[in-house]
Amino acid sequence: MSDEDFLRKAIELSVNNVKNGGGPFGAVVVKDGRIVSTGFNQVVELNDPTAHAEVMAIRKAAANLNSFDLSGCVIYSSCEPCPMCLSAIYWARIEKIFFGAGKEEAARYGFDDLWIGEELKKNIEERAIPMVRLLSGEALKAFEDWKDKEDKQPY
Repeated sequence: MSDEDFLRKAIELSVNNVKNGGGPFGAVVVKDGRIVSTGFNQVVELNDPTAHAEVMAIRKAAANLNSFDLSGCVIYSSCEPCPMCLSAIYWARIEKIFFGAGKEEAARYGFDDLWIGEELKKNIEERAIPMVRLLSGEALKAFEDWKDKEDKQPY
């Protein structure tokens, strides 16, 4: 299959999801030329604000490949990934992203995440949601324990 074929599969998932009452987003994770997982937006269905198509596809790919490291994988998304999904893609070490609709186009249909990117650029003190740092010294204990742990699994 070609990149266009994999992206068409993601688009097909998004179109079918709308027909079934879900949001217009689909994603496919591919490794070595074969689909290892698919996902579609399930935010409303699962009452889970993180159940975006890309996140769902990443979760399934990690389970199917029995690894949190998705190096060597490519993700195809019906729409440009939002900041959360893009972060998940980076954390998963996915190597390339193909997408259909752009974030500006999604915003015209009511899926506007452009403001999140702007929020992330701001200093912590300037963000819309107050962020309060407490007990940082105590919180560092877990990091110290991690640093000293002999049998840790880095990720």
